[in-house]
Amino acid sequence: MDEVAVKKVLYLSYDGMTDPLGQSQVLPYLCGLSESGFQFTILSFEKRQRYNKERKTIEKIATGAGIKWVPFFYTKNPPVVSKIYDRWKLKKMATSLHKKYQFDMIHCRSYVAAEMGLELKKRTGVKFLFDMRGFWADEKVDNGQWNLNNWFFKRVYAHYKKKEKEFLLNSDGIISLTNAAKVEMLNNTDYKSLEIDVIPCCADLDHFNYQQVDKSKQQELRTSLGISSNQKMLTYLGSAGGWYMIREMLDFFGSLTKKDPLFKMLILTKDDPELVKQLTRDAGIDADKLIVRYAERKELPVYISLSDCSIFFIRPTYSKIASSPTKHAELMGMGIPVICNNIGDTGLVIKETGTGILVKKFTENEYEKVIARTDQLLQIPKEKIRQAAFQYFDLVKGTSAYQAVYKRIFKA
Repeated sequence: MDEVAVKKVLYLSYDGMTDPLGQSQVLPYLCGLSESGFQFTILSFEKRQRYNKERKTIEKIATGAGIKWVPFFYTKNPPVVSKIYDRWKLKKMATSLHKKYQFDMIHCRSYVAAEMGLELKKRTGVKFLFDMRGFWADEKVDNGQWNLNNWFFKRVYAHYKKKEKEFLLNSDGIISLTNAAKVEMLNNTDYKSLEIDVIPCCADLDHFNYQQVDKSKQQELRTSLGISSNQKMLTYLGSAGGWYMIREMLDFFGSLTKKDPLFKMLILTKDDPELVKQLTRDAGIDADKLIVRYAERKELPVYISLSDCSIFFIRPTYSKIASSPTKHAELMGMGIPVICNNIGDTGLVIKETGTGILVKKFTENEYEKVIARTDQLLQIPKEKIRQAAFQYFDLVKGTSAYQAVYKRIFKA
């Protein structure tokens, strides 16, 4: 470990450490890597409300791991100009920090950060790790933010696809979340010789462990939510919109209750409960069949433990072949079988482990086929599902994979 003991790394992220993914996907890795001798400075952009709420927690985690944290706030308005201003702030501070600490590598989370990382590499020769997190430019098109019929967004998309190529061809390391995205990239003749490492969104399987849930707290929660002992729970964890097909999930639940009236649905989301309830009414589902709550990360295991099975439908667009849902890892750690569609590597994981059911189409007929197999789904042993989580989504393995990438980069 001597050759990497004093390596200094600047971690650039346009996402916040106070966001849920910052706490579940970034800090655990960096804390683990810090123990291996790497010295980190994090430069991130935070949402002011979440920063005010979570700042002390993040500072405690960072300080405990010997990590320097330099937070900035997003600039919301005016549109477009605000993002240009944020990029200027990122460039100015990253340059200043590099002059001060002389980093050995810039670890860039996604595309906005990668612009600065590549620029620093060209100017100073510092190593550049492109942790791409997905096909960002294509996501913007697929989710409707960039309409390619609009000349401006068409130019922006072309700009970032060109940048994407620059990032890939000039990086010292590339991280993809899925094997599906890796295959897609390597099928491109421009990228066929690239070395791409796949590290999915992992979970802290000590935290998401059904065996550690306090049974008395679990029962208290069931009682407070009005869940009787004979009722079954279908859960959904995540946003009520965007990539997540909440209406289709509610339609599935409506079909499920026709077959088995004992099912209720628990939706754990930070979104407006009234929005979800309106969608429930639109789907013709009785209000007393649905429970909508928000749970902090520390509370999630006991909430998830109420599940008999869980569901997530994600819009199956081109860009989603590069997505790795964190919720899948967390649910498997809790021993919960899932009903989902195939995006990224989810289909591969489900087929290889037998820990869920794949929905191929969002139709009533398809739902009925899946529902006919739910009794079988509920019989899958929790420990089988949890052990499969260690195979695919163990945070310890993920950290070791990052460490291997770091060591390879510094030996090059």
